[in-house]
Amino acid sequence: MKYANHLMAGILLALSAGGYVHAQTPTSNTITIEHAWARATPGGAKTGAAYLTLINTGPAADRLLGATSPVADKIQFHKESEENGVAQMRELQTVEVAAGAKVAFKPGDMHMMMVGLKQPLKEGQTIPLVLRFEKAGNVDVTVPVAKVGAMQPGDMDGMMHGADKAMKKN
Repeated sequence: MKYANHLMAGILLALSAGGYVHAQTPTSNTITIEHAWARATPGGAKTGAAYLTLINTGPAADRLLGATSPVADKIQFHKESEENGVAQMRELQTVEVAAGAKVAFKPGDMHMMMVGLKQPLKEGQTIPLVLRFEKAGNVDVTVPVAKVGAMQPGDMDGMMHGADKAMKKN
């Protein structure tokens, strides 16, 4: 009888701890990623660029806090602009995504700069990317690599293999 009581107490303790952990885990899939792609890089390049569209389907604003990938030492968010005929690029610490809004990372505008590439990005391969949001948590993205100099995801010559479909938080 004593053994059964200890066993039951252990089971109840495990279930209650599991419920607490579950309650701390974000459960909403409010951020969707579309049109993710990156440009191939020439051999020896230490930086590369990735592009995508963030869609916030939730009722509240969210913020992109960071991104990581095993192919680079770090990923920075950059915004390009032109003032008085001079092109400028500045680093953004975070990217705001208003409720119901789309935010596009695209050539000549905002992009993700992959710094410290560990190997060249090759056309036709895919690379993993993890986006970290303030509210939505981590979102895993598979990023197909287009040819060198590509200006849009369609410049992949059929290399999408279904990777252009919307991706949601796991």
